[in-house]
Amino acid sequence: MNMPSAKELFDAGVHVGHQLRRWNPKSRPFVYDHRHGISIINLEKTLEQLQRACQFSENLVAGGGEIWFVGTKPQAQEVIRSAAAEARMPFCAVRWLGGTLTNFHTIGRGLQKYRRFLTMEERGEIDRMPNKEAASLRRKMTRMRHNFEGLISIEGLPSALFLVDISHEIIAVREARRVGIPVIAIADTNADPTLVDFPIPANDDSARSIHILTSTFVAAICRGWEELELRRASKTSSLIKREGIELAPEITLSDATATAAGRVEPAEESVLF
Repeated sequence: MNMPSAKELFDAGVHVGHQLRRWNPKSRPFVYDHRHGISIINLEKTLEQLQRACQFSENLVAGGGEIWFVGTKPQAQEVIRSAAAEARMPFCAVRWLGGTLTNFHTIGRGLQKYRRFLTMEERGEIDRMPNKEAASLRRKMTRMRHNFEGLISIEGLPSALFLVDISHEIIAVREARRVGIPVIAIADTNADPTLVDFPIPANDDSARSIHILTSTFVAAICRGWEELELRRASKTSSLIKREGIELAPEITLSDATATAAGRVEPAEESVLF
């Protein structure tokens, strides 16, 4: 597992905590010292917790799990968007809707409505509506786009959350705890790290700090994707052998898998035994 060095973390300002007057005593295990009124984070603990979180996430994704990225504070928004895109995961970078996890049924109905509006827009149906009705619908879509950005493709609850700043995303943390979803979080010295399952002690107010930790986390998720694809390919090969299918050169592996499952009729010129 490729982890950043302590020097790289230091150069990114990961070790800089909050002012001592904002220090949360529960973060004591991750604090190296207090100097000039500032809490200094122990980077050895940061690396230890980051490696633990990355290993958990890699195994989770390799098993088919989904991790939502959450970071709505200004310093984290762009980092979260790009990281989620690279990791091929849903994200929330503007606003966490209360009840997203604890009242998912209602959120799901809102998502279905938004998808229906998007389909209408693609087909040009909105352009054919009366001006007043079309304008009202577009205003509604703007609000939905703001609320559902990054979550449009979700079908169910996530397997875990990755978020930046426990204090800022406390509603998401509480909802996840209530429904039993593990939480991985970048936690500064003003936060209570006991609220989450995998706290990563670090400066959560610096875009550089957030980026170096998030990119390492994304790399672990990408490794999980690779493992998952290898497992699926292995299952496909086993299915083909079990069904006794011999592939003609022009038949792809996916075609053979579909045929073995009885979903696709082979072409007349294909040779199957």
